Amino acid sequence: MDGILNINKPWGKTSFSIVSLVKNLSGEKRVGHAGTLDPAATGVLPVCLGQGTRIIQFLQDTNKVYRAEIEFGAATDTYDATGSVTSRGDPSGISREKLLSALDSFRGRIKQTPPMYSAVKHGGKPLYQLARSGIKVARKSRPAHIYRLELSRWRPPVATIEVECGKGTYIRSLAHDLGQLLGCGANLKSLSRLRCGLFSLDDAVSVPQLETAFEHGYWQRFIYPIDIVLLNWAAVVVDGATEEDIKNGRPLALDNDSGLPAPSYGNHCRVYNRDGSFLGMLCFDAERGRWQPEKVFSP
Repeated sequence: MDGILNINKPWGKTSFSIVSLVKNLSGEKRVGHAGTLDPAATGVLPVCLGQGTRIIQFLQDTNKVYRAEIEFGAATDTYDATGSVTSRGDPSGISREKLLSALDSFRGRIKQTPPMYSAVKHGGKPLYQLARSGIKVARKSRPAHIYRLELSRWRPPVATIEVECGKGTYIRSLAHDLGQLLGCGANLKSLSRLRCGLFSLDDAVSVPQLETAFEHGYWQRFIYPIDIVLLNWAAVVVDGATEEDIKNGRPLALDNDSGLPAPSYGNHCRVYNRDGSFLGMLCFDAERGRWQPEKVFSP
């Protein structure tokens, strides 16, 4: 059972619990998700099965789109509505114009400090474990990239925003930092992931739908093929002899008739056999002048 499920994670469930559910429903031992959502967050959670778990890293590297509600007037220790209030402020002075101006500060390449209640590790332990023990440690700021940040609605003291961002961006930190900038504190009231790479909320399957599909045997209609994540890469079709070379990890000198663009260091491509089965991915090794099999899949 190899492929990807686009699941609409419900509120209150952990990402790990959704993975456990899929394991139980499918009987597949190799199951993993491509990007944690907090229990209080909802929306797109890609879950990879079987050989699909080997492309999780490429899903994690894709852009994400979120819809977030930010409530001004109180900061919390978790940076969201589930935490304890650490400070309060008066949000009455925030106008739409001030809010739009503040949002300008968070577009493009920015620095973020991860929340104490996060999975980032310190001394080998997740920060949230330390936070639950009452331990607070200094955290290093990390780069993040906000490609798009729009104000969808402003109903004081709650702003609804839509964010398109790169890997490793914390929307909770964005909410907290926005409250600090405006001087009244803020926390993330709600969060929904609308898109993860090519997977959108409109096409996501709910947990009850998925359970019914497995019960009645039509779950296959919700499984996406592994290579769908890599469709933006160039592709090449190889003959039987080259297929055997790939399966054995041998570097390849693909000729100009392969349809690949001129290679450069680190270039990737998809590779298929003549039956149309996905064989894996190749990475160009500039020193050898060869395409090296990086991940090989069993058709």
